[in-house]
Amino acid sequence: MQILKAGVLYFAVVSGAGFILGPIRILWVAPRLGTRMAELLEMPIMLLIAIVAARLIVLKFAVPFALSSRLGMGGIGLGLTLIAEFTLVLSLRGLSIRDYLAARDPVAATVYYAMLGVFAVLPFLVARRCGRSQECG
Repeated sequence: MQILKAGVLYFAVVSGAGFILGPIRILWVAPRLGTRMAELLEMPIMLLIAIVAARLIVLKFAVPFALSSRLGMGGIGLGLTLIAEFTLVLSLRGLSIRDYLAARDPVAATVYYAMLGVFAVLPFLVARRCGRSQECG
């Protein structure tokens, strides 16, 4: 149950940050720099948020260092992210999955998909030392 809670919170924190950054990217950055550059500039910020969120949530819920536990947390976060992406976002934009994928910039989309993979494994990659001891810093 702690892994489920950790995964849901991980999704909520990172998606919440994306929900805040999205309008900034769309309304202010993209008109000035273009969609590709706006998306690429947002990704390091989202990566940093995901790293911090993964580390803090792993510690808060004392998610065991076991690969299955940490990847379970990341997998839950990723699954919820994909569900949100393909239901909420697509319904709001009135697109099919095929149209959505075809409309994405190939460079930014490739980086985004790689970031989804990183998002899924971050709980395993962060706080390794904390998984073995309580001395975290």
